Amino acid sequence: MLGLLFSFAPTVSAQDANDVGGESSVLVLGRISDDPKAHYEQLEPLLQYLVPRLHDVGIRSGRILMARDLQQMSSYLRRGRVDLINETAGNAAGLEDRGVAHSFLISERDGVSHYHAIFFVRKDSPIHTLHDLQGHSVAFQNPLSTSAYYLPAAQLLDAGESLEPLLSPTDRPAAGRIGYVFARTELNISTWVHKRLVAAGVLSNIDWGHPQRMPSVFARDFRVIGQSEDVPRAVMLARNGLDPRLEARLREVLLEAASDPAAAAALRSFMGTSRFVPITAQDRAMLRSLGRGVQRVRREVE
Repeated sequence: MLGLLFSFAPTVSAQDANDVGGESSVLVLGRISDDPKAHYEQLEPLLQYLVPRLHDVGIRSGRILMARDLQQMSSYLRRGRVDLINETAGNAAGLEDRGVAHSFLISERDGVSHYHAIFFVRKDSPIHTLHDLQGHSVAFQNPLSTSAYYLPAAQLLDAGESLEPLLSPTDRPAAGRIGYVFARTELNISTWVHKRLVAAGVLSNIDWGHPQRMPSVFARDFRVIGQSEDVPRAVMLARNGLDPRLEARLREVLLEAASDPAAAAALRSFMGTSRFVPITAQDRAMLRSLGRGVQRVRREVE
């Protein structure tokens, strides 16, 4: 039976947290979560699949440890309390920048391994370039989104633009600056642009083609004014200091999982993962570039 530890401090004792680290026979899979029950159900099947296939490197059981935010997860990784975590490219770059983990595989979700951000406006908008956004507002998704926040925000900063947080969609930025607001959902982003509450929106190219997030009745009234570079959609990271034998065996098992019928249900549950693929030198360069962008956004915008 796999154990479950929620690392929200009020519900887990210090001794419980200490027990997670230091057990070399236990594989700990981590997750940053605002919904532990739902996310546990996503992670548990993969952990059940992995543990018996890691017996040859000393693993006998598995646990899931939830963190409330990136800072808490960084602490767990630094102290060896989490061994393995799957994250967006933005958070992966942040963890690597903190020196607590390293990317070792790309997670392909629903057949897609990489994606990019798309800036869009209404067809009747006077805005035609990213520079034209000065004095106007743009809707991002949320402060943790790679494709609908970090990537586009960093791109605007790299283009020499200045960003200003807005209190609401109806607020307006100072002259010469680009205002931004978080819409929370992809559908809200497309709706706010369509209703002219904001001048522009940003979605991933995947969400751009998703009818429930970008209804066709909206899409026909929009045009694209820019896009970001491609980055990995999701990344599997191992904590720095993990036993190299265990990491090598994990890589082998995860790479082979897509061709193993016994892994099919576990992969589907694991956030719609279709397979794991090797990380390339180009992917690592993308993550380093994104990491610099994330740091700049945090330093100059947040």
